[in-house]
Parts: sequence; structure tokens; C-alpha cells
Amino acid sequence: MKIGVDIGGSHVGVGLLNNRGTFITKKEMDLNNTAKKEDYSKILLENIIDLITKVLEEKKVDIKEIELIGIAVPGIVSETHIIKAENLHIKNFNIVAEINKFFNVPIYLRNDAKCAALAEKSRGGLQKCDDAIFVTLGTGIGGAVFLGGKLLKPKNYEGFEIGHTVIEKNGIQCNCGRKGCFEKYASMKVFKEKIAKAYELGDLSGEEIRNFIDNHKTEEKMNNIIDEYIDDLAIGLANLANIFEPQKISLGGSFVYFEDILLDKLNTRIKQKNDIFNSNNIPQIVVTKLKSDAGIIGATIKDF
Repeated sequence: MKIGVDIGGSHVGVGLLNNRGTFITKKEMDLNNTAKKEDYSKILLENIIDLITKVLEEKKVDIKEIELIGIAVPGIVSETHIIKAENLHIKNFNIVAEINKFFNVPIYLRNDAKCAALAEKSRGGLQKCDDAIFVTLGTGIGGAVFLGGKLLKPKNYEGFEIGHTVIEKNGIQCNCGRKGCFEKYASMKVFKEKIAKAYELGDLSGEEIRNFIDNHKTEEKMNNIIDEYIDDLAIGLANLANIFEPQKISLGGSFVYFEDILLDKLNTRIKQKNDIFNSNNIPQIVVTKLKSDAGIIGATIKDF
């Protein structure tokens, strides 16, 4: 058996999987976003240990039966450290050593977008694609690229920080220090914040925002917000498509919960605006088949 841990900007999910990659059980927990930035690594560690303990106890599994723990983290990671995770306010944190104090098993630490992409490539909607891009849209934006069936991976780190490519010169200040980053315009966090601000909603959950959109989808103001978001997202995805010429672009993260609102508009926008240089190779944009489970499943895949 294996344990997969998927860390998002606002939650942690932990799954116990058998050796076929099928879930035995899964538990999730929201992160405390009101905590002081210097406490984030401590809180994150406590949440992970708590959830792993709970899934083991629920199924009466001894840690000695666990082959590995895979951890999917947004940002830059090494084999042992979260080097830089802007949206988690964590830098140079040896998470592997800390978890090994509680569970003495092999731990694989990887970027969350790469984990989700591997799961989607091996078991989801990208299985038949040699050339494909996987993009996670959540608190930030992450990505992974497959060419010739192989995941592209730089020598030193995992790379492809597409959320920090600039789509607006001198634009909105990003946590990374640059201005106009893709994720400051097209992350799902930004999309939900724009709606909350425009309608003075306060702090609502993703589900509450989703329900609010459904109840106001005929309004011009709501459609203008959606169209502006689609435009910004299309610019960033078209940039990727022009560089890598994928057969498909698969979208994950919390975008999956807004699929019926956003996906058709996005595909139409990509086709109509002539942003794709090779008009004979406009990629199909789809939503991950594995939904929110992709990161957990991918974290347990050894071949990386």
C-alpha cells in the first residue's frame, strides 16, 4: 500500500491507495489561512501527520505495511525540501526529515502539478497523447509538459512555473516579486475573488461562489467577469500552445468544479481569437478525468 499527500493553497488531502493505485480511503482538511506566515510550515506538518494517522487508524493499517509516502507540493521542491512555495509562505523547509520523525518510510517529494500530470497521463484523459500540457488552476497556477510521451523535467528542479510567466507588462504585483504574472489574472483564486469583490460577498467557499454564479448567470455584470477571466486564461494557454504544440491541454485544480461554466467558453475563445499560431493544430482543452484525486494518485507514482 501507498499513501499520497496533495497539498493545495488552502487544503491538504491524504489518500491510502493499494498497489493498483485505487483508493482505500481518503481524508481532507482545510489549512488555517489566518495563521501567521512564519507558522505555516508547522501547521502544514501537523495537518499531514494528523491525516496520515487517521487514514491508517481507520483501516487498521500498520505503517510497516506502507511502501512509500508521496507528497505533492505547489512550488519549487528538491528531494527533501520545499524550497519555495509562495502561496504557502514556506521556504527551505525539510519536510521529508520532519515527516520521517513520525513515519519511517521512504518519502517522495514532488511538485503538485507534475504529480497530477503523471496521474492524468498514466490513468486519465491524456493516456493517448504523446504531446500534452497539464495545467493546475487553484490558489496559483502550475504546469507540466509531455513531449513524445515523456514528462519534461530540468536537471536541477522540476521547472515549468508557468504561473509566473508574465501576460501583462507592469501588471498586478505577484507574490513572487514580478508584476503581471499569469496566476495573478487566471488562477481560480483570482476568479473567485473578482466575483466576491464585484458583488460585495465577503469570504465565501468555492461551493458558495459556484452557487452564486448559477443564480446570477444571466446578469451582464457576471458575464463580463467571466469573459474577462476567460480572456486572461486563454492568453496564457495560447502562449503554451504556441511553444509546445500539444494535442491536448488538460486543466486540473478547482477549475474542475466550474467546468460547465467556463470550459465551453474557453474552447470557443481559443478558436475564435486566432491566438494559436498554427491554426491547423489548435489543441482540445479538457478537464482532468481524475478530478481532485489526480494529485494524490500522482504523488504515489514512482517513475518521474
